[in-house]
Amino acid sequence: MAKKPSVSTVERPAGWLEGYPVEIAGGDLYGDASGAAAVRWKSVAEGLAASSDGDLAALQDAASRHAQDLGLAFRVTGDEDERGWPITAMPLVISADEWATVERGLIQRATMFEQLAADVYGEQRLVKEGHLPAAVVAGSPFFARKMLGNIPPQGNFLHVYSADLARGPRGQWRVLQDRVRIAAGVGHALENRLTMLRASGSVLADNRVRRVSEFFALMRDGMAAACGRDQPRIALLTPGRFNQSYAEQAHLARYLGFPLVEGRDLSVMDNRLYVGTIAGPKRVDAVWRWINTTSLDPLSFDSKSQLGVANLFEAWAAGGVGMVNWPGAEVLETPAFAAFMPRLCKVLLGEEPMLPNIATWWCGQVAESATVSGRLDELALLPAFGLPVEGLQTRQPVAGASLEPDERQKLLEAMQRRPMDYCGQEIVHLSTTPAVIDGAIVPRPFTVRAFVARTADGQWSVMPGGLARLSSSNALPTSLMGAGDLSADVWVVDQRPAGPATAARAVEEPAISRGGGILASQAADNLFWFGRYNERAETVVRIVRTLLGSTMEGDIGIDGEGVRVRGLVDLLLEFNAIAPATAGNLPAAVCARALTETRLPGGVAALMRRRMQTGLALRERFARDFWRIVSRPMPSVDASRPQSMLASARWLTEHFSALAGLVSEDMVRSAAWRFLQIGHRIERGQAICRMASKLSAEESSAQSLGMLLDLCDSQIIYRSRYLTGPMTNPVRDLVLLDPDNPRALKYQVAQIVEHLSALPSLRDDNIPEPPLRAARALAGELEAVLAPEMTPERLETIEKQLQHLSDEISERYFLKFDREEAEKRTRLL
Repeated sequence: MAKKPSVSTVERPAGWLEGYPVEIAGGDLYGDASGAAAVRWKSVAEGLAASSDGDLAALQDAASRHAQDLGLAFRVTGDEDERGWPITAMPLVISADEWATVERGLIQRATMFEQLAADVYGEQRLVKEGHLPAAVVAGSPFFARKMLGNIPPQGNFLHVYSADLARGPRGQWRVLQDRVRIAAGVGHALENRLTMLRASGSVLADNRVRRVSEFFALMRDGMAAACGRDQPRIALLTPGRFNQSYAEQAHLARYLGFPLVEGRDLSVMDNRLYVGTIAGPKRVDAVWRWINTTSLDPLSFDSKSQLGVANLFEAWAAGGVGMVNWPGAEVLETPAFAAFMPRLCKVLLGEEPMLPNIATWWCGQVAESATVSGRLDELALLPAFGLPVEGLQTRQPVAGASLEPDERQKLLEAMQRRPMDYCGQEIVHLSTTPAVIDGAIVPRPFTVRAFVARTADGQWSVMPGGLARLSSSNALPTSLMGAGDLSADVWVVDQRPAGPATAARAVEEPAISRGGGILASQAADNLFWFGRYNERAETVVRIVRTLLGSTMEGDIGIDGEGVRVRGLVDLLLEFNAIAPATAGNLPAAVCARALTETRLPGGVAALMRRRMQTGLALRERFARDFWRIVSRPMPSVDASRPQSMLASARWLTEHFSALAGLVSEDMVRSAAWRFLQIGHRIERGQAICRMASKLSAEESSAQSLGMLLDLCDSQIIYRSRYLTGPMTNPVRDLVLLDPDNPRALKYQVAQIVEHLSALPSLRDDNIPEPPLRAARALAGELEAVLAPEMTPERLETIEKQLQHLSDEISERYFLKFDREEAEKRTRLL
């Protein structure tokens, strides 16, 4: 066997990696590469350089821009707002031969964890025979005693397994942490690959980078096969949009075609799980859970949980719904278990671990506790069961040498009182990898989260690659993305062209199906209100734009006493966009307040924020282009520069028009599209009533009527029909009763009737449901009325009828919960 050349004798590629410091003390993925792997690194660097004309900054900008275009985001713990997903444009390149060793180790480890879960919640032979202390199991807050004896009907406790891997100074791979509860990061691995596919052109194909899409297809097939029936419905159960990885969950649900649901969307009947939809309850065959076991069922576990579903325990115990992964599996993730993994691998599999975990000592044993106390300066300390304990107010490892003397003493005293609550671990020195930082390629320490999933035949499949996390410092590795950290795509490269064994698998052609899938009641609610917030914000922007335009055109003074100014300011008050104290200010100041107002519900900034919050719960339903436009920040507003503010108002108008165009051209005419449209039409109808009531009374001036035409985008059609200036009844007819004017009240009601008629009915007698009856009644009234009868009093009545219609829609189609209270509750969780 040929001796591996030393780092200093390996030929290095020229170009971007020419000045890279290859002789790095802790080992480096590129610096250690030799032979075919070194050639592949050179090819990747040259390909990336060619794709960006040799400009590192341009390559990084392209990767960041594509990540933003894809809507990739995450939330740092404690943050309210999401952050853009941080990705470096330089991938981790791993040869297929090196990855093959990692792959075998991951499959071995997943097999061991399956047997371990079966024993912990089954015979408990490992404890009885002394291979595993009972306190490691029973002492864990994640041990679900109620799950004892509850064996999965399909026979598998685990469908998805992941592990955080570290590469040591000599190129050896080890496990930092096992993850069997939630495969967080699997969606980000997919997102990174999609980003690099866009940013690097043909570089992946040219370098024979293994595809990851096959892994997701196999994982989905494996989940479906465990359900035991054709075309099963698998839902992804999320804790909600304030969860740190919600953006990832939404992307996964969209990519895999799974409904994204919260606990309040679900209910149990006759030991089966159902999702509430606008067409009634629909059965859910399996749940891919992204919440803890203790939160799954408030009647069986934590009674305070508002994330789960009552009686869900009975459903999965009776085989009425599958669970991925089986509840209670998270007990295996604790550091205390890691201390016994080498021994358990030999006992369960009769093999040495191919991927050993980092050395861990559980202090619940006398000798191990003494070792940790005596070597405190050499080790990292962490809670044994994954929750903060006395002296360690964090779940992450803390280097013993970093402790102040008083902290050290308090920790040692706490360890003496309850030694079983602590673990010691060796401090890991991570290998580094090239990363693009500030226009240069520099080494960064990294870890890789690798993923394993069951296929349809029950075997394990390993994703060829994973999610790399590059630390911004040399601190101890953690499991969370933090501020300043980066992610990277992991490229497993073949030295030879792919043969028949890696060809695309044969997939049976599915039966033809049409429609947009199920629409959960909560999703319909969010779509409805997204449409309303969007339309309400557009209405206020139109008023602001008209007010700014009129004051700068010189047809009235700027003292605020003109007819048009008074009418428009009154409308801003009507829409609760400004406070009464603001109404007496100069027009520019009034407009600035209306655009930036966040305390009043009708301010544009407040409405845009509410729209964004509602849209976060819908991101798996929105196309990327749509979401990219929704996510754009508001333009700046400067009250001292009316012309600039008018440009901002026009930008916002174009923003709303772009969204309307995408809704019109890109959304399938499904129930989801109809609820978005219904909310939009109800809000527009109410706004028309309010504006017409204020501006088209009998005593209204031509200026007021002209403003109404402006606000309803009807000036051109009015002038083409009438050779006179604005007059009351012709204006009323055009903006209220013209069935062909998309800005007219009658048109809005007709559209609402059409959309409600197309929605599924729960009645078997073909009698229209209450919302449709209310909408048809209003449409009939508008069909019979004439323009002179559309007085302010009548318009006020119609506005109330539209509000009643909104209430009827909510009563029929939506879940019964307080939106404001639900948002506050979710934020706290």
